[in-house]
Amino acid sequence: MADTKKITGADIIIRCLEEEKVKFVFGYPGGAVLHIYDAIYNQDYFKHILVRHEQAAVHAADAFSRATGEVGVALVTSGPGATNAITGIATAYMDSIPLVVISGQVPVPAIGLDAFQEVDMVGITRPCVKHNFLVKDVKDIAVTMKKAFHIARTGRPGPVVVDIPKDITANLAEFNYPSTIELRSYNPITKGHSGQIKKAVKLLLEAKRPMVYTGGGVVLGDASEALVKLVKALGVPVTNTLMGLGGYPSTDKQFVGMLGMHGTYEANMAMQDCDVLLAVGARFDDRVIGNPEHFFSKSRTIIHIDIDPSSISKRVKVDVPIVGDVKSVLAEMNDLIAIEKPQPSAALKAWWAQIDAWRSKLCLNYANNNGLIKPQYVIEKLWEVTKGEAYVTSDVGQHQMWAAQYYKFDKPRRWINSGGLGTMGVGLPYAMGCQLADPTAQVACVTGEGSIQMNIQELSTCKQYHLPIKVILLNNRYLGMVRQWQEFFYENRYSESYMDSLPDFVKLAESYGHVGMQITKPEDVEGALKEAFDLKSRFVFLDFITDQKENVFPMIANGKGLSEMILAEDL
Repeated sequence: MADTKKITGADIIIRCLEEEKVKFVFGYPGGAVLHIYDAIYNQDYFKHILVRHEQAAVHAADAFSRATGEVGVALVTSGPGATNAITGIATAYMDSIPLVVISGQVPVPAIGLDAFQEVDMVGITRPCVKHNFLVKDVKDIAVTMKKAFHIARTGRPGPVVVDIPKDITANLAEFNYPSTIELRSYNPITKGHSGQIKKAVKLLLEAKRPMVYTGGGVVLGDASEALVKLVKALGVPVTNTLMGLGGYPSTDKQFVGMLGMHGTYEANMAMQDCDVLLAVGARFDDRVIGNPEHFFSKSRTIIHIDIDPSSISKRVKVDVPIVGDVKSVLAEMNDLIAIEKPQPSAALKAWWAQIDAWRSKLCLNYANNNGLIKPQYVIEKLWEVTKGEAYVTSDVGQHQMWAAQYYKFDKPRRWINSGGLGTMGVGLPYAMGCQLADPTAQVACVTGEGSIQMNIQELSTCKQYHLPIKVILLNNRYLGMVRQWQEFFYENRYSESYMDSLPDFVKLAESYGHVGMQITKPEDVEGALKEAFDLKSRFVFLDFITDQKENVFPMIANGKGLSEMILAEDL
């Protein structure tokens, strides 16, 4: 789209965001971006959300993207504003979330002179972005923004930083936004190799103990429907990673639960003992397969589908690599399977009998009879009260694992958490991004008393924009996962894991104008949750005082294999 009238670089940025149909920009103003903020004042294309910390801006943009599939956008100033954004950028990078982060920079003549609030944003972010740009000519803004959005959303998605000096935002140029963009060195493959796909289908049809293992790529690639079709046609067991939850309905009988360090006994055992493994949009993370040597102590044929060729055979050597868009590849596999019309074999029935035997251990059962609130019980009741329809965000720690284990996600893009980087403090800004993405939705932030305090200033943002989020604080007065590891592996030396100076969270929430509740008895849990969600227009902070000694089971210790789980019954 061309415009022969010259406008400022700041106005060009706004026009670029309009062309990309951006709905929200999460940001915080500062000197280097004031021209941009002045342009925001004079536009009505998108809504700007004023956060209280730049880290929260990027996290909220990240969650908006996870919930919608659109590119999230954050805007930060130079210097400390830019460095405050790094954790959010790294979080998105590790989980392959498409973001465009616009950072202000000192004027071009001052770059490299240690000017006030100058940092080398391009250099700092290079290890944790998909790509980054420093714009030194106002004429380059539009094409750079087009490149940024294109790179962020295509191939394996990821964050892109566009660093723009202040004088460039004041200079004048014609606005000309490219309708398409071609980058000679960037041409991601989308269609899988047909020969490899045929080989994969043949292996799955002939397998005696088949297994489907899926990750966040299924969710990000909008491939859930195709995955369900494949799993149903083959009649095979399926497991999701932490990032893949919701990619396959958790309430379906063919779902064997999450796998990995805190995965179910049946999922981990099936993963270890299968003879043909189909991995879809997953990367064999260390938290998923445990000790690689143990994983390969049993022979299996591995098929791996991923949009990113560098993720295939990076940690685990695979037999049938398929590089391509997971939705497209699964669709082609489904077409081939439909021709074959597979029927359950005796071997497959025996495989299911073995899986059902593993299931009979009921590895997620927990004792709930000591008069204290069990965190697992809170999550179970949260699932019941919200009918499994809520967007659930979490911080990082025990509460994250309990949410993953006990909230049955049947839809993709409803479970929003930091998997790769494990970032404490994401829960509340994640909830903000989800609530803005779907204002009528139920949004629950499951958190701990350690994590929530890392971005608790965003209670102010929630008040300003009337976001009716429900905070589910599982308060055990410890850094829970740290305490659990200290109990298991450090002979109960609880070094700096006890939180002995907590605020009154009810009064704190009320001081921001929200509703606060403290729940101390198990019999009050369900009623409190119902009351909170009945307050449809209010932000409610629920402080559940939980059993301090509760641990997350199953658990695989560092250096151990998938079948070497610690179960609650073992202690």
